[in-house]
Amino acid sequence: MNRLIKMMNHSLSWGNYSMVLLSFVSVLAIVSCSSPKQEQATSNKLNISDDSLLTLVQYQTFQYFWENAEPVSGMAPERTHMDNVYPQNDKNVVTSGGSGFGLMALLVGIERGFITREQAVERYEKVLDFLETADRFHGVYPHWWYGDTGKVKPFSKKDDGGDLVETAFLMQGLLTVRQYFQNGNEREQKIVDRINKIWETVEWSWHTRGGEDILYWHWSPNYGWDMNFGVKGYNECLIMYVLAASSPTYPIEADVYHKGWAMDGAIARDTTFMGFETELNYYSGNEAPIGPLFWAHYSYLGLDPRNLKDKYANYNKLTINHAKIHYAYCVENPEQYKGYGEKCWGLTSSYSMRGYAGHRPGRDLGVISPTAALSSVPYTPEETMKMIRFLYEEADSLIGEYGPYDAFSFDNNWYLPRYLAIDQGPIPVMIENHRSGLLWRLFMSAPEVRTGLDRLGFTY
Repeated sequence: MNRLIKMMNHSLSWGNYSMVLLSFVSVLAIVSCSSPKQEQATSNKLNISDDSLLTLVQYQTFQYFWENAEPVSGMAPERTHMDNVYPQNDKNVVTSGGSGFGLMALLVGIERGFITREQAVERYEKVLDFLETADRFHGVYPHWWYGDTGKVKPFSKKDDGGDLVETAFLMQGLLTVRQYFQNGNEREQKIVDRINKIWETVEWSWHTRGGEDILYWHWSPNYGWDMNFGVKGYNECLIMYVLAASSPTYPIEADVYHKGWAMDGAIARDTTFMGFETELNYYSGNEAPIGPLFWAHYSYLGLDPRNLKDKYANYNKLTINHAKIHYAYCVENPEQYKGYGEKCWGLTSSYSMRGYAGHRPGRDLGVISPTAALSSVPYTPEETMKMIRFLYEEADSLIGEYGPYDAFSFDNNWYLPRYLAIDQGPIPVMIENHRSGLLWRLFMSAPEVRTGLDRLGFTY
């Protein structure tokens, strides 16, 4: 309760203080009294506007990266289990990509009045202190570190070095922060300078393995290129190629994008699924031709798809159709899973009864991941609001301190109070892009990004 009142004290610009505060208190009361394994609570219609409800969701998910940050580094914990069960990671393990999302979420916090600009500056300084001394490899950061030491925690046996994809997500966040503070005071200008030094140190071209026409995901100081994962075909990694082409110090040639990522044009072999064109080739073979929904989020937290085109795709159409395919699939519900429908939808990589899994049509375990629908709000605003209303009015036991829990399954009677940084992070950012376009506007204002997009043949 005190947190909500404190947050409201920073948010008088919303309009009617008393009405919004009472609405937030009513939400808190509803969330607090629900049975943790209740399949579906009695409908509790909230006396709160869609706009205020979006602010509440942003506030809660923002707190994952603010109150819940690892205390030494200021970085985002890879996961937070409210049941205090940690089967894989210690509590002090932090993530590079998820922290990039969190850096953008802090900007939302400033603009929405959750924190002051000065509080954010202090946090960014702590994060930069960590990033300037933490393990990195040819300027490329690993997927995980120990937040208290900055030493790499291997993601797997051979994944103990540079992770170019996670680094791209982190750089997307850092460049967005840099653009926010570029005309700031002396202290903020130091943040800009420090981000530039980190950005210019990333050796994107190193990950071509000596000049191949493709980017490789991993390099290890102990295992070299053994993981041998060349990134090609459409997935969540578009931002990596854009930033690699944008680098002022270690850029890739355009052929790396066109011959590698775009597979000499084969990426443009689209299909129609659930009545919507996919625009690009997500999969080959007999799999359902669509990916998990985080593919429509991670690269587009900063990269604005609304006017983005290249010779392969219209990315506005691609991202909208991706979300609409998932919505249509859940409404049709071909596997007849309990709970799926117009108000309960969205498949993406998240927790499941079987551990972490990549949920999507064709690989559907009956698990709904709230981030899938909530982070799609720029693409499916009406459908997303139905999902948000469902969670907060009818299934409120699935809401915790940092917003909706990571995943649930009515069909399997499976609910755990757990969070993942990479799933919580896109929620406040994409909601803000829907509401104001803030993060899109900032990232796309970076001159290097425009140079990189031009180099690869994009219009925007």
